[in-house]
Amino acid sequence: MNTVVTGEDTTRPQAGVTLDNWQTAPQLPWSFQHIEDLFPTAVIDRGSGPVATLGPAATLGSAWSPASDVTALPVAQPDGSVTSVGAIMAATDTDGWIVTHDGAVLAESYPLGMPADTRHLLMSVSKSLVGAVAGALVDGGALDPEEELTAYVPALAESGYAGATVRNLLDMRSGIRFGEDYLDPTAEVRVLEQAIGWAPRAHPLVPRTMFDYLLTLRAKGPHGGPFEYRSGETDVLGWVCEAAGGSRMPRLMSDLLWSRLGAEEDAVIGVDSAGSGMFDGGICTTLRDLVRFGSIFVGDGASMTGAQVLSSAWVADTLAGGPDSRAAFAASPSETLMPGGMYRNQLWFPYPGSTVLLCLGIHGQMIYVNRAARVVAAKLSSWPEPQHAWKLFSTLRAFDAVAAQFV
Repeated sequence: MNTVVTGEDTTRPQAGVTLDNWQTAPQLPWSFQHIEDLFPTAVIDRGSGPVATLGPAATLGSAWSPASDVTALPVAQPDGSVTSVGAIMAATDTDGWIVTHDGAVLAESYPLGMPADTRHLLMSVSKSLVGAVAGALVDGGALDPEEELTAYVPALAESGYAGATVRNLLDMRSGIRFGEDYLDPTAEVRVLEQAIGWAPRAHPLVPRTMFDYLLTLRAKGPHGGPFEYRSGETDVLGWVCEAAGGSRMPRLMSDLLWSRLGAEEDAVIGVDSAGSGMFDGGICTTLRDLVRFGSIFVGDGASMTGAQVLSSAWVADTLAGGPDSRAAFAASPSETLMPGGMYRNQLWFPYPGSTVLLCLGIHGQMIYVNRAARVVAAKLSSWPEPQHAWKLFSTLRAFDAVAAQFV
């Protein structure tokens, strides 16, 4: 393992961070590591169980060469040029990155000085954690993917989600109208931030809680149609999980997921004025604990400590998708940039016929899982822009290059 800590110290207090600018450069490296200093949060307890071991390759019996070789691995780019894993990480505003194989750490680096035990905002990687909670509830019989949402949250009958099922939310295939343009302050995804208190309220009629805002959403078409990425889907899913599980999400996620992972640190989730979690993008945790989460998809639902977090049936369903998952993905009205891919159970599958799955968040957050290679990697970033195709797919190609050494 090679831990590199260089560059500017992003742990020092940052002057001038406000509700208006915390999601803009140059504040991002500091604010993403200090959500607990900026907003109300609730703890997702790791419990008292054993910590899953992540150690140097040599101590875990791996034959892999030193981690410096990982950074030097060549990565071919679509334009025919060749770069390296390390060069890509250096060029993509990386706060921290890690690559593991069967629990052996092949490389780990914090280029901007972020301490390894820092909880970093996950943005929409949070969705995959909520999706796992839903899976655990399905495994336990408390949640039925084919049931209508109103069976769990009757209040949704007065919203556009009337008639939608849990499965529609898991795969982002409701017919709800929800704009996801991060650069448009009037898009629903940004108004939702106003409702939870993560952005200034632009109008007095904006609801003051997340659930109240979700009830204002209306349908634009039938449920069960094409895939369309909408953060509100996960927020409704979290609401339904709380109703089905009988607990607020911090306790629910602790009991069903975080305490079973072998996590090293507690996680936290941002909450609104009513204590509701920002399920679609408000969870903060450490880089290493992201690898521990990703590993359950290599272990057929079992964590690195051997605890069964999700059933093998749920993992198999996630990997296989539904009979029309790829067709629904291809029919998406927005550009996915993943031809032949799919979205299932709050996870991305970027390639056809592959066992690579991703958890993704704006500004460069990623968990990478390659089941065939048994490689799990993670990256935490502070891209100045919410989305950047070159940075995203270059990171994917870099992790693919590492995984290729094991298949």
